[in-house]
Amino acid sequence: MDFDLSDEQRMLQDSVQRLLAERCSFEQRQAQLGEPGGYSRALWMQFAELGLLGLPFSEADGGLGGGAVDTFIVMEALGRTLCPAPYFATVVLCGGVLRAAASPAQRAALVPAIAAGELTLAFAHSETQARYDLADVRTTARRQGEGWVLDGEKRFVLAGDSAQRLIVSARVAGEGSHRDGIALFLLDAGTPGLSRRGYLTQDRSRAADLRLNAVRVGTGALIGEAGSAIGAIEQAVDGAIAALCAEAVGAMAYAHELTVDYLKVRKQFGVAIGSFQALQHRAVDMLVATEQARSMALYATMMCTEPDAAERQRAISAAKVQVNKSARFVGQEAVQLHGGIGMTEECQVGHYLRRLTMIEMMFGDTGHHLRRLARAGGLIAP
Repeated sequence: MDFDLSDEQRMLQDSVQRLLAERCSFEQRQAQLGEPGGYSRALWMQFAELGLLGLPFSEADGGLGGGAVDTFIVMEALGRTLCPAPYFATVVLCGGVLRAAASPAQRAALVPAIAAGELTLAFAHSETQARYDLADVRTTARRQGEGWVLDGEKRFVLAGDSAQRLIVSARVAGEGSHRDGIALFLLDAGTPGLSRRGYLTQDRSRAADLRLNAVRVGTGALIGEAGSAIGAIEQAVDGAIAALCAEAVGAMAYAHELTVDYLKVRKQFGVAIGSFQALQHRAVDMLVATEQARSMALYATMMCTEPDAAERQRAISAAKVQVNKSARFVGQEAVQLHGGIGMTEECQVGHYLRRLTMIEMMFGDTGHHLRRLARAGGLIAP
């Protein structure tokens, strides 16, 4: 299998990295986090001008027709700078839901606005009792006249306090973790009965908890077929996990670079501590862990569009396990090799450890994916 980038992909990589180097330095990121919504609208519009927001959508829907590797390139670059833009929430996660479940008419109405930077979305699916079970949905949707009435609560909605529209999952039939009976609805953020409580997460990105109290929507709000959304949700989440793996690789690679640079300038006993063999070995271990994560992240990227759900989920879980382990190791080593300064707000590596810790827990921690992989019979099915 050829993992070399094409000329177009190398151009995309250079363009994204150059833009983020100019517009999202560590100091600029700190300022952007204080803007409304926790990100820079000006930088978001530059993403649109560069074509990043329409990248994974088909040309027929108003996008650029990019593939999973293109998303890997963008997410890796975002991970290197910890760019606080809602790219993952809007383009990757909600974009994956739209590609998997929305009708051509719905995509034609939404994708051009996303690509132009005029529309941000958030996926409201997680609930308190569900943990990592995607089928455990207790928010309800019941028919009423020509529309639907939604009741329930959602937790940890990424970028949910600033998104203009929300994709909300709700149960129209069944109960508990029954796979059948889940539907998806598109709601405006200002819909009566919908309330949002925004907050900062551990890595200083933003999320929200939602409460839906007799929220009334029309039939046009339904995405796909009522009651059969679980397959689309799983497909979108698998693609999102692959993108998170790419982001983690970018964050790990940059944390390693920062650490090696620090070892070269920090002096002890009159010499740079990078001359100590024990610390050189630890820096090499960080590099090995990063490259192991990169190989599995690329594997997840290649498999996230696999039509066989069982094969796809095995690959995604295997990749998430390795990336989680590498992320924890590299993040902790980076902080430890910086010493006490690594825990300060002024030092970059502490921020990278926070983000890597968040990625480790999102959409399934190491234990969850190990159990899922074991139930499936391992990465290579017997």
